[in-house]
Amino acid sequence: MPVLDCLCASFRRASRALTQHYDEAMRPLGLTPTQFTILQALSITGTVLQGRLGAILAMDSTTLTRTLDTMVRHGWVEKLQGNDRRERRLCLSQSGQAQLNHALPVWQKVQARLRRQLGDEPWQALLTLTNKVTSTVTK
Repeated sequence: MPVLDCLCASFRRASRALTQHYDEAMRPLGLTPTQFTILQALSITGTVLQGRLGAILAMDSTTLTRTLDTMVRHGWVEKLQGNDRRERRLCLSQSGQAQLNHALPVWQKVQARLRRQLGDEPWQALLTLTNKVTSTVTK
């Protein structure tokens, strides 16, 4: 594998490879890694404004809206009216919580396998680094 000197190119390549890896594991559940991440985020945040969820996930509005529309159709996410007509609040539905609970063992298995393959220290260092990079570039 050639070394890419560009941080952006290296992260994007790693992100695509990881996404494909998680996608393969989640596909039998009818769930994409992006949908799983949104379910996880909503289980942590509770009811949240759509714009705030986009900021938490560093996800552009168009991609988030498109993904949420699919998730609302599946009944996994509920859209609630905010304080004014422009505001959209999101929350995990009971069906969404059930889907998350169903997917967690698959996710945990993938996580455990990757952690074993990378080793505990590199695993933790990567988590720390990716969170720091995200915080740095989204300020």
